[in-house]
Amino acid sequence: MASGDDSPIFEDDESPPFSLEKMTDLVAVWDIALSDGVHKIEFEHGTTSGKRVVYVDGKEEIRKEWMFKLVGKETFCVGAAKTKATINIDAVSGFAYEYTLEINGKSLKKYLENRSKTTNTWVLHLDGEDFRVVLEKETMDVWCNGRKMETAGEFVEDGTETHFRVGNHDCYIKAVSSGKRKEGIIHTLIVDNREIPESLE
Repeated sequence: MASGDDSPIFEDDESPPFSLEKMTDLVAVWDIALSDGVHKIEFEHGTTSGKRVVYVDGKEEIRKEWMFKLVGKETFCVGAAKTKATINIDAVSGFAYEYTLEINGKSLKKYLENRSKTTNTWVLHLDGEDFRVVLEKETMDVWCNGRKMETAGEFVEDGTETHFRVGNHDCYIKAVSSGKRKEGIIHTLIVDNREIPESLE
């Protein structure tokens, strides 16, 4: 029995968005960084009940009960851009299962390798708030904290600048040639005339 000094995890009778009691069959959790933010994917697989439940950012996306086939796949969308995700359920031996995540038809590893080539990410702190800025190199779309930003492109002497605003701050992403074929174009975020170092995701 707990003593009177023990305080509950959730004060003021607040309860979590989903109860851990309901998630007794939780078998896999992934954190996926997309342009609009980092999303948590959780998967429940009841091997005795045949239950399959997929949560994205704590919100139930798929629920299937009494599935007699315990292997297979569940496909759903993640994030503002409705990125296609698939959880593959494979039997490895007896009653042991392996769960793998695919994003846009690629294994998670391949997707992340490709993403590091096709995006740049910066994390910065302005006016007491954290901001995550993502550049999609193929489209030159700029995302900030889950919102696609309005941008204005401009050609400059040594490359291009993509201008946008974060709150009251002038920002631009400068794109210049590295002069080396393997490196390609170098993208740099400038906020209030100050260079922001790239984040490693």
